[in-house]
Amino acid sequence: MPAAVPVVLPLGGVIFIAIFVLCFGAFLLFLASKLGTVNPDPVKYESYECGIPVQEKKDTKISVKYYLTAILFILFDIEIIFMYPWANSFQDFIKSDQGGMVFASMIVFLLIFIFGLFWEVKSKALEWD
Repeated sequence: MPAAVPVVLPLGGVIFIAIFVLCFGAFLLFLASKLGTVNPDPVKYESYECGIPVQEKKDTKISVKYYLTAILFILFDIEIIFMYPWANSFQDFIKSDQGGMVFASMIVFLLIFIFGLFWEVKSKALEWD
């Protein structure tokens, strides 16, 4: 019987890329600090809207509903993204006799998803009035 050969992971490439990224990032920060201006023109900090004079104050408040809608969109979008690979690989799970367990776990996932959707509609989270 041959002796067991130890498994050696080739980490040299990973270590090289990590060191390269760190050195390159440090070089870019150094270069930006040397080439950047110390006292930029105050006009650069003013808001610009296609040549139209500014009508609003700079401290305009954005409604919290906008952020809530964006967060809910991202949340439900990510949940849909989780369903796509499941649907692609479900046939493989059926062939390996794990289809029932995987289907049950997706049903639980969908129930939580639907409960969250109903809660969102019931709490009027998407109403702008």
